[in-house]
Amino acid sequence: MNELHDYGIYFITDRELCGERGVKETVRAAVDGGVRTVQLRDKHSSFDQQLQQLEELAEVIDGRAALVINDRVDVAVEAYRRGIAIDGVHVGQGDAAVVQAREELGPDAIVGLTANTEEHLQAVAALPEGTVDYLGVGVIRPTSTKPDHPPALGIDGFRHLNSVSPVPTVAIGGVREEDISPLRAAGAAGICFVSALCAAPDAEATARRFVAQWHGAS
Repeated sequence: MNELHDYGIYFITDRELCGERGVKETVRAAVDGGVRTVQLRDKHSSFDQQLQQLEELAEVIDGRAALVINDRVDVAVEAYRRGIAIDGVHVGQGDAAVVQAREELGPDAIVGLTANTEEHLQAVAALPEGTVDYLGVGVIRPTSTKPDHPPALGIDGFRHLNSVSPVPTVAIGGVREEDISPLRAAGAAGICFVSALCAAPDAEATARRFVAQWHGAS
């Protein structure tokens, strides 16, 4: 199990937002800046394309941060089979893939799950112990990167769900730089950013600033 992993500043990729610099070089810069977790999220690429992206990202990360893939348990399983250095998967709420992921990836993989209500937390608590390592709890504020998101929780809503969660939580969705310290104070085990890093002119410098605030709030 990986409940002791330091999720820290958690970067979720977006190919369009990364623009001409590309996902690979943005991830390289973000990890150079101290990002601790990277999630490859690409809803439109094929199986083979996502597998190739994982291989490229694993190379630039070089063990300095955890690497997980969004939703695609099948791609994660094949990456493991090929010896690509990835750490696990993050799946959406209501997706039975969380149990499949644990069964297929084994006890040492990181398995994350999206959650935003007490009912979701109760469902996680009813799973076999060790199924889920962390919950991505949000959205914190409305966000354009996921327009169909549920109502925003805000800092107080996140604090409440964290307090009753059976596993560590990371804050996700519309998080701003000024939210880093309040969210860590509210119990976050990590804080996710998408556009703030993808679209940053200097992703490394931005990551360093976020990481400094994360550590300053500890």
